[in-house]
Amino acid sequence: MRMKKILLKTSLNLIAWILSFIVLIPFVVVIINSFKTDAEVNVLTLKLPEKWIFENYSVVFEKGNLAISFFNSTLYAVVSSFLLVVVVAFSAFVLARNTTKLNRFIYYFLVLGITLPLNYIPLMSVMKGLHLINSQFGIILLYTAMGIPISLFITYAFVNNIPKELDEAAVMDGCNAFSLFFRVIMPLLKPILVTVFVLNFMNVWNEFTAPLYLLNDVDKWPVTLAVYNFFGQFSAQWNLVSANIVLTSIPVLIVFLLAQKHIVGGLTSGSIKG
Repeated sequence: MRMKKILLKTSLNLIAWILSFIVLIPFVVVIINSFKTDAEVNVLTLKLPEKWIFENYSVVFEKGNLAISFFNSTLYAVVSSFLLVVVVAFSAFVLARNTTKLNRFIYYFLVLGITLPLNYIPLMSVMKGLHLINSQFGIILLYTAMGIPISLFITYAFVNNIPKELDEAAVMDGCNAFSLFFRVIMPLLKPILVTVFVLNFMNVWNEFTAPLYLLNDVDKWPVTLAVYNFFGQFSAQWNLVSANIVLTSIPVLIVFLLAQKHIVGGLTSGSIKG
């Protein structure tokens, strides 16, 4: 029996290692190709380069205009995530604590956005009518709105796990609505709000389609479009394209590694009851 459990555990670990290796192969190919010459990179293999060309990264950074693109992506990701956290924290608390029919309708109407695909034709008409086309402020508002359904869903479940007796005790101690929220509820929401911020940051950083349709000025493009633009400019130089992909992937990987504990903790704590 014990031997059977050991074999089962070993087999599952082996399958996990194989699947992990398969997932990592494309990224390993990109990293290796980023150090190759033009001639070597035309064959996409796992073969190591004969000579490691580190200059590919400096060429990409200088000619790819990555400094401005990094700034734009950081601006969009940080500001939209901050706005999303503020909006979701207030709305989840109000909707979860005041369960009227109207509030239930608003909650389900907003959460329904999780299942609906984004249609860019009416979206562009609305953005154009509001003069938000080719606007950094407009794209930030759009990213904030795109993150509301799933963020509200997990934050609402988290708020429901907070006992209402805390609210009653705070009110009896003299708290009004604002002090109740900021002094009692907000500290308890910290794990889930960190999770919402990090998830939205990664989604915005990796977003490609929305800025492609809504931003016409190259100086306002995020790093994802910088990759696309760089690919067009150096269409035959796959080594530079690979170096560009590696550089643009590093920030979001760092954010994920630093915050993965908060992501797992926030999602699991919010799903206990919801």
